[in-house]
Amino acid sequence: MRITLFITCYNDTLFPETGQAVVRLLERLGHEVVFPLDQTCCGQMHYNTGYQREAVPLMKRFVETFREAETICIPSSSCVAMIRDHYPLMAEESGDAELVRAVEELLPRIYELSELLVKKLGLEDVGAYYAHRVTYHASCHSLRGLQLGDIPLRLLRKVRGIDLVELPNIDRCCGFGGTFAVKNGDVSAAMLAEKMKDVENTTAEVCTAVDNSCLMHIFGGLHRARAGVKTVHLAQILASTEAEGEA
Repeated sequence: MRITLFITCYNDTLFPETGQAVVRLLERLGHEVVFPLDQTCCGQMHYNTGYQREAVPLMKRFVETFREAETICIPSSSCVAMIRDHYPLMAEESGDAELVRAVEELLPRIYELSELLVKKLGLEDVGAYYAHRVTYHASCHSLRGLQLGDIPLRLLRKVRGIDLVELPNIDRCCGFGGTFAVKNGDVSAAMLAEKMKDVENTTAEVCTAVDNSCLMHIFGGLHRARAGVKTVHLAQILASTEAEGEA
């Protein structure tokens, strides 16, 4: 299958290793990965902070860039949720009938990574090996927005060598929420403290998730507390094999 990759601003700027892991994983599974160089931002940052009109050109660019893609993979549930939840409304409000049709045609071809693997490709065992004690944080967009349920956990359970331990209160927000963490710092810090407590209680070496935004927030707290717990995107665990060495 020819899979077109959209790398979010967060991953492009701060976590390029996530995109690299996605490519290694999908190519190992026998797929061709395409990366359009014209891609930029999906517009989520603008839209969520009230600059909704400014997000429209970014939406149009995304639609044009990925218009011909057979299948689009995005290793971030928050960006997929932005596209699925808000693009149809933004297109409708623009009054551009052609844009509305283009968005409608594009949406069924867009998948978050774990969703792509399980729902589209029909896989749970991707041949990964990761010999660490790991716990999984369900980000709000993955749990409530995309309703991924246990899809990421089904993938993790098939990883060889892994010691997967359930995270208490898995449905609780970590407190990041984009600009929420800035505008509501005290509340965000209190939510993070509860999440850190849950992570540490698992005695996991690694906390994983499908969103690097949450992982950055969680790691910041764990690092300041010198907890000794790493955060690693799900793609990096799934891309890791015993033969290649851990990603």
